[in-house]
Amino acid sequence: MTISEAQQQVDAWIRQYGVRYFSELTNFAILTEEVGELARIFARKYGEQSSKESETDKDLADEMADVLWVLLCLANQTGVDLNEALKKNFEKKTLRDRQRHHNNPKLNTKSQK
Repeated sequence: MTISEAQQQVDAWIRQYGVRYFSELTNFAILTEEVGELARIFARKYGEQSSKESETDKDLADEMADVLWVLLCLANQTGVDLNEALKKNFEKKTLRDRQRHHNNPKLNTKSQK
């Protein structure tokens, strides 16, 4: 599935099952909630924080998909073609960062012990 197809499928789902989009502000708040849920998984799985019993069934992939879903909703609502936006973002990063990371001694594996 392409990003454009994902945007179209989310839009079709919203129109069929969701009645309408929540407002942009509501969806932005939901996005931050979803990112918070994703952060909680990372803090417990990859960080030092221990999990509560009620959090053991949390699924990293599902939480990432929740974030993506709301981001796709916001893109649809604001007229952003994420496929084109990502393409332009790759071009920007390539132009700006072509050598930057190669010249970063913190990332150079040869200098790591």
